[in-house]
Amino acid sequence: MTKSNAKKLPRRQPAEDAGLRTRNPSRRKLGIPKAAAGSTSALKAQLLARVAGREATVGVVGLGYVGLPLLLEFAKASFPVLGFDVDAAKVSQLKAGKSYIRHIDEARVRQFLAQNPNGDATADFARVAECDAILICVPTPLTIHREPDMQYIESTAMQVGGGLRRGQLVVLESTTYPGTTDEVLIPGLEAKSGLKAGVDFFVAYSPEREDPNNKDFSTSTIPKVVGGFTPDSLEVAKAFYDCVICRTIPVSDCRTAEATKLLENIFRCINIALVNELKMVFSEMGVDVWEVIHAASTKPFGFMPFYPGPGLGGHCIPIDPFYLTWKAREYGMPTKFIELAGEINTSMPEYVVRQTLLALNEHKKTVTDSRLLLVGLAYKKNVDDDRESPTYVLWERFARLGAKVDYYDPFFPTVRPTRHYRQFAGIRSRTWKEIQKGQYDVAVIATAHDCVDHDALARRADLVIDTRGACAPAPNVVKA
Repeated sequence: MTKSNAKKLPRRQPAEDAGLRTRNPSRRKLGIPKAAAGSTSALKAQLLARVAGREATVGVVGLGYVGLPLLLEFAKASFPVLGFDVDAAKVSQLKAGKSYIRHIDEARVRQFLAQNPNGDATADFARVAECDAILICVPTPLTIHREPDMQYIESTAMQVGGGLRRGQLVVLESTTYPGTTDEVLIPGLEAKSGLKAGVDFFVAYSPEREDPNNKDFSTSTIPKVVGGFTPDSLEVAKAFYDCVICRTIPVSDCRTAEATKLLENIFRCINIALVNELKMVFSEMGVDVWEVIHAASTKPFGFMPFYPGPGLGGHCIPIDPFYLTWKAREYGMPTKFIELAGEINTSMPEYVVRQTLLALNEHKKTVTDSRLLLVGLAYKKNVDDDRESPTYVLWERFARLGAKVDYYDPFFPTVRPTRHYRQFAGIRSRTWKEIQKGQYDVAVIATAHDCVDHDALARRADLVIDTRGACAPAPNVVKA
């Protein structure tokens, strides 16, 4: 979706100016229907009764790092569940009781199958009609021009709309810009189904807050924000999530919920950009930024630690700020602070490359034909998630400069196919035994998994570029 075909919405005005006695003056402007006293109320009552009795079938579209845990949580709460994914391999593995996500134990998947004989997974979207609630957890990447790529939401709207029936609830969980539910998802559902959102079926937005492999929080223990297209939609969506989530936080509409997720991730993006910039400044001063952060963290108030790295990775933080800056341009609003943070974070791989070149030069070596080991393919430690990993950027840059690049990551025995770096697919990770002393001119630590002994690595490599503060000080270790 580009700006040229984005639906232009009227600006909000104060209720007293618009003559509206309502808490959300934009609702009438957007053409959102009022709750009907007849059929809509009956549909709501029927759906709420099925939710209360754990009879409502929950369909989850997109069985990745967000969708699969959500599916398992509803199954654990004794709801009939049905998973949808266009990847037939995921569907087959799940139906066979296997987990394709490292931090989700296979015992949990097998228990799901054993306790929920009606639980199923499929690539057949015609089965959407079997569901009472459809939760959409599909990717929302950026285009090469750093604009929102809506193709997955648009195609899902068409697929779900083809099987949509009256009385169902559709919830979008994918992180996106304010207005996506109203402007992209609902028009697609209505066009394909011939039904009317807020009258024939219910719609809500509830942003995912999944943090893969977080030991302290899981899907059910993270409070969940919910915004409804109509008051009835909010009531129904909240009732569903209340069954599995520790606490739900209702907000006035879908746009508010969409904006909430962006604020959460932009907050992190900006603070990471700050420490990334400080890392570069302090390095010139001979100050270790990791030691500074550790010391500052002892203050019991007014400070929250963030840590630098070789760039941003994952499915949210590198992407979400650009969703808001793109949408803000439609309203003629500058987002200089957010864009500056994005520029700093996206420039970090180049900084790491420069520091590596300088360090090699001090060792009287050039990057051309140097033997270089990238340590860590995942975007963060202790996960098998490589979405938007800055390691790929480093790999491409070093290879272009003529280095002979290998990688080591025990979470990735081989490189999976990716959207932007297909040339690396199928390459095998080095094993720990294969990394011998003197074998590599330089090792670049891009991700610091707890299972890797980075100090031992430093003893095997001639030179180490440490972007994560993983190694103890040593003559051959350069913090970058």
